Amino acid sequence: MSDLLRKGRLSSARKDIVEFTSSALIDKKILKHIIDINKAHIVMLVECNIIDRNEGGKILEALSNLDGKIKLSPDMEDGHMAVEEEVIKVTGQDVGGNLNLAKSRNDQVATAIRMELREEIINFAETIVELQEALIKKANQHIETIIPGYTHLQPAQPVTFTHYLIAQYDALQRSLERLEENCKRVDLCPMGAGALATTSFQINRERVADLLGFEEVLENSIDAVTARDFLLETLANLAILAVDVTRFVEDLEIWSSMEFGIIELPDEFAFTSSIMPQKKNPDVLEVIRARMSLASANFNGSATALMALPSTYNMDFQEVTPKLWQTLETVKTCLSMLAKITPNLIVKKDALEKPALTFLTATELADMLVRNYKIPFRTSHKIVGTIVKTLLGEGKSFRDVTPELVAEVSKPILGYALVVKAQVIRDAIEPSRAIESYSTRGGPSPKEVKRMIATRVETIAESKRWISERKSKLTKAHKKMKNSITEILNPK
Repeated sequence: MSDLLRKGRLSSARKDIVEFTSSALIDKKILKHIIDINKAHIVMLVECNIIDRNEGGKILEALSNLDGKIKLSPDMEDGHMAVEEEVIKVTGQDVGGNLNLAKSRNDQVATAIRMELREEIINFAETIVELQEALIKKANQHIETIIPGYTHLQPAQPVTFTHYLIAQYDALQRSLERLEENCKRVDLCPMGAGALATTSFQINRERVADLLGFEEVLENSIDAVTARDFLLETLANLAILAVDVTRFVEDLEIWSSMEFGIIELPDEFAFTSSIMPQKKNPDVLEVIRARMSLASANFNGSATALMALPSTYNMDFQEVTPKLWQTLETVKTCLSMLAKITPNLIVKKDALEKPALTFLTATELADMLVRNYKIPFRTSHKIVGTIVKTLLGEGKSFRDVTPELVAEVSKPILGYALVVKAQVIRDAIEPSRAIESYSTRGGPSPKEVKRMIATRVETIAESKRWISERKSKLTKAHKKMKNSITEILNPK
C-alpha cells in the first residue's frame, strides 16, 4: 500500500479500504499504456522547457526500465500510482516527484483506456474479417445448393446456402463498419485536460497526442475526463453484433436437428448424450449463444452505472471498464470459434426432398398465372392457396399439382376453368428454375450471388487495408516517441 498521496491532506489509509477500492488488478490491462503516456508527457515537458532535460532524461530512463518490473496487487491503489512510486524509487523525490506535473490520473486513465481500446478494436476487426473470409469460402462451394428459406419458422421460398451465408457476411460487415466509425471517436486524446481544468503550465497537448498515435486532441477538458460514451458506443456495437451472430447460431442449431436436416456439424464440433446414444448435440453453438448474451447485459449494466453521474471523474468509471474488456474478449472468442465451424459445416444436398418442402415454390405458381394468364396476383394467390390446401388435405405434395386440379380450383374463383399445361406447371414449381429466376439485385440466382461474392471479396481487401493502416499508424507513433526519448537521453 502506497503512502505517496498520504501524509498531506489525509493520514494513512486502512488496508481493507484500499483493497476494496483498488483498480490495480484492472489496470494490468492498461499498464503498458500508462507507462507510454508518462513517457510522452515527460518528452513534452522537456520540449516545452517545463522541466530540465537532465531530470526529464532520468525519468524517461526509469520509465523505459519498468517493463515487467511492476507487479500490481490488490493492496495497491492503482497502476498509475504504482508507476509513479517506482519512478520515484529510482530517481528520488526531487526528480521523480515531477512525473505527475501538469497532468492527473483523470486524463491519464481516460487516455490509457482509449489506447487499449483502439488496439482491441483493430484486433477485433481482424477476427470479424476472419469469419467473413470463412463465410465467403463456404459460399463459393454452395452456389447451387438449394435450401428452404423460412419466415415465422415456416417453409417459405427456396434460396441457396450461398445466398444465406452472404446475408450473414453483410450483417458482420455493418458491425465492422460501425466499429471502424467508433474507432474515430476512440482515437481522441484526453491528455492535458488534467483533473478537469487543464493546467497553468503552457503544455503542448497536440505533441502528446501525436507521440501516442492519436488522430486528434479531445478538446474540452471537462468533456475529456468525463466522456465514457466511446466505451458505451463500443459496447452497443458489440451488443448489435451479438444479436446478428446469435441469429446465425440459432439457425445453425435448428437446421442441424433431425427434423430440419439442412446441415450437420462435424463430429469434432458436436457432443453426445450420457444416456441417449443417438444424440448429436450442438453444444458449441449453444455455448456461443449463451456467451453472446453477455454483450447486451454488459452494455445495459454499463449504461445504468454511468447514468446520471455528475460531470468529470467518478470512481464509478472503474467499475465499468472491466465490462468492456470482458465483452470484447468473450465476443471475439465466439467469433473465432464460428470461423472454425463455418468451413466444416456439412450441408445436406437433399434438404428439399421432404414433401412439406415441395410447397416452397407456391409463389412461383401464382406468379406464373399472373404472367401467362393476366390474372391479378391476389386472385392467383387465392387459387394457389386453395390448391395447397387441397393437396395437404389429401396427404399429397406440391409435385402432385395437375392441370385438372388447377382447372377444378380456378373455376369457382374465376368463373371459368384455367387450362394450364402440365409442363408449364412443372417448370413453375421446379426449385432450381425458381432460383434461376430470382435474379433481381440481391437475389439467390447463381449469377447474382457470384456478383455479390466478388464485391464482398473486394470489401474484405478494403477492411484489411484499414487494419494495416491503423497498425502502421501506431507503429510509427511508437517509433517517433522512441526517437524523441533517444534525443533527450543522447543530445547531439
